[in-house]
Amino acid sequence: MEHTYQYSWIIPFITLPIPMLIGGGLLLFPTATKKSRRMLSFLSVFLLSIVMLFAINLLLQQINRHSIYQSVWSWTINNDFSLEFGFLIDPLTSIMLILITTVGMMVLIYSDNYMSHDKGYLRFFAYMSFFNSSMVGLVSSSNLIQIYFFWELVGMCSYLLIGFWFTRPVVGNACQKAFLTNRVGDFGFLLGILGLYWITGSLEFRDLFEIVKNLIYNNKVDLLFVTLCSLLLFSGAVAKSAQFPLHIWLPDAMEGPTPISALIHAATMVAAGVFLVARLLPLFRVIPYIMNLIASIGLVTVLLGATLALAQKDIKKGLAYSTMSQLGYMILALGMGSARSSLFHLITHAYSKALLFLGSGSIIHSMEAAVGYSPHKSQNMGLMGGLTKHVPITKISFLLGTLSLSGIPPFACFWSKDEILSDSWLYSPIFAIIACYTAGLTAFYMFRIYLLTFEGHLNIHFQDYSGKKSSSFYSISLWGKRGSRLIKKTNSFLTFLKINTNKRASFFLKKTYRADLNVRKSSSTFHISYLNNIFFPYPQEANNTMLVPMLVLASFTLFIGFIGSPFNQEEESLDILSKLLTPSLYFLDQNSKESADCYQFLTNATFSVSIAFFGIFIASFLYKPVYSSLQNFDFLNLVVKKGFQKILRDKIIYLIYDWSYNRGYIDALYAKSITSGLRGLAEFTHFFDKQIIDKIINGLGFTSFFLGEGIKYLGGGRISSYLLFYLFSIFIFLFLFLFYFPLPF
Repeated sequence: MEHTYQYSWIIPFITLPIPMLIGGGLLLFPTATKKSRRMLSFLSVFLLSIVMLFAINLLLQQINRHSIYQSVWSWTINNDFSLEFGFLIDPLTSIMLILITTVGMMVLIYSDNYMSHDKGYLRFFAYMSFFNSSMVGLVSSSNLIQIYFFWELVGMCSYLLIGFWFTRPVVGNACQKAFLTNRVGDFGFLLGILGLYWITGSLEFRDLFEIVKNLIYNNKVDLLFVTLCSLLLFSGAVAKSAQFPLHIWLPDAMEGPTPISALIHAATMVAAGVFLVARLLPLFRVIPYIMNLIASIGLVTVLLGATLALAQKDIKKGLAYSTMSQLGYMILALGMGSARSSLFHLITHAYSKALLFLGSGSIIHSMEAAVGYSPHKSQNMGLMGGLTKHVPITKISFLLGTLSLSGIPPFACFWSKDEILSDSWLYSPIFAIIACYTAGLTAFYMFRIYLLTFEGHLNIHFQDYSGKKSSSFYSISLWGKRGSRLIKKTNSFLTFLKINTNKRASFFLKKTYRADLNVRKSSSTFHISYLNNIFFPYPQEANNTMLVPMLVLASFTLFIGFIGSPFNQEEESLDILSKLLTPSLYFLDQNSKESADCYQFLTNATFSVSIAFFGIFIASFLYKPVYSSLQNFDFLNLVVKKGFQKILRDKIIYLIYDWSYNRGYIDALYAKSITSGLRGLAEFTHFFDKQIIDKIINGLGFTSFFLGEGIKYLGGGRISSYLLFYLFSIFIFLFLFLFYFPLPF
């Protein structure tokens, strides 16, 4: 055991040779490097598998012996200042290492096929390997300054990967938005580190926690300043984990490749903020009001993320807002002091959401093959639907992830989310009500995404972004439900589907079949078309290189939740999660339970599952295809009188839809207040500099020039002229002096 720990400092550097080899090879031997790209991708997977084996070994040792290992050596020593570099292995590090390596392994294997036709294939694997090294270094750091160093490297990798397709302007804007938003939190994080070092004189976690605790209890420090430093530290987690109000970068980050969304923006990098709060939890607990603030921000993020996911048309952005909401659950649990449930949900959500993102990537991959590459077409759920027969394995995997995130037993997220909801009732009934309500919203929007993607239905009409009521946010499938017909060749350019209830949607301009409001009902569907001698096939299932990682993650989604099941807590040998999260100097869970109350668990589980099924029922009623006479049935007639139908439909539903589709108007508010304000300030500064400062300086220069030109003619070199000018000046001076000060006589 000690032998393994001694060499564990190598872990962050194992995958580092890949970006060095790829970067150096592309610079010096580009042709040979591109030809050996498969070998380099295999090598990146192989090196990450070595890291995974190290992580599994360390995890098993943590479970069996509950030991904490820390190796520290001095990097810089100057008088009283010592900057140390170290490696810390404790339960929190073990959890994060397992997540990073297992999810990273699946994403790398998946990416081999997903990115196979991209010109930046090698660059992609170089960025990914560098990200894995940075993330491993972050979670194994033993002090704040080392965390900050890797924190910035992770942010840099995120910037590079979001902007991977940098030739598209929207991608450039997205990566810049992510970079600037994270810089706000990171700057606060750095200020908090410097402030705590000023107070304690140390950056090591053990010393930091003990010194701050003693200073506060002995009243030897300004509590307001310590609180401010803690808030600044927390701001780093707010930005990295997309918490309100610094959440705006996450949906735009979906412009990057889908494997990046699965690894960085769903499972690992966004969890770095949760990791930081969990690591600093002993510090936050001794400072008044900080824990309440953390819980409040988490609760606002939970509700906001869920409401913004309700009406998204882009499948990846819908999943991004779902990620934001689930990260809010984790921050909420940490703010309530329930670290065990927070980290448990971190584990279950990472595998479930990685599965969903890889599933969405498989869908996008198949859509690109069918309709051509365009994010506005291949990621738009309004152009999907009816994909069940074409991508059955992807559908099953996506359904498992959807059920898990909705909180349906026995899938993974049910166990962790139910634990958070139970703890929220103990903390605050108001918090619990909002958290439970959001759980119902989660089930609704997740099944909305599933049904629009694989089933689809056109039933209720809503306003679109332009405010026109003639549009619908339901999908009309391009592929249909029954049979197929061959569309005749035409020279017309392909016009993509416009969903309009007044004018039936058309797929081709000339020889077409008109799509019914419910395309599944119509037998006039599309199978293969030839347009200008271009072959447009049906969507097809991904190959095994993409399916195997999805199936592995699906198995995790099915079984990983049982490690924290309350039924396992009765037998010590089975309670793996409680063993792993045994209280230590660095990690303390006040709300950990020694035994499970089965009656209370079943009561809470029944309540939470009922809420989830209610959300699923509403989503199924609104979005699932209906083939019977109920097709024209108006749900609003059942719940309200006709007099209130227009108010409910035109006011409430449209208001909710507009709020969700327009991202809660938060981006617009930032654009008007911050962006426009800064731009106005820049324009005023530019005007002041050009029109005032420059003119004053230029005026002084011109004045000096003309004075010099005029005076130089007075210097003719003749002494008689100088004497005449001298006497004339004295005469004028005396005249003025006598005029203002006459003699007394």
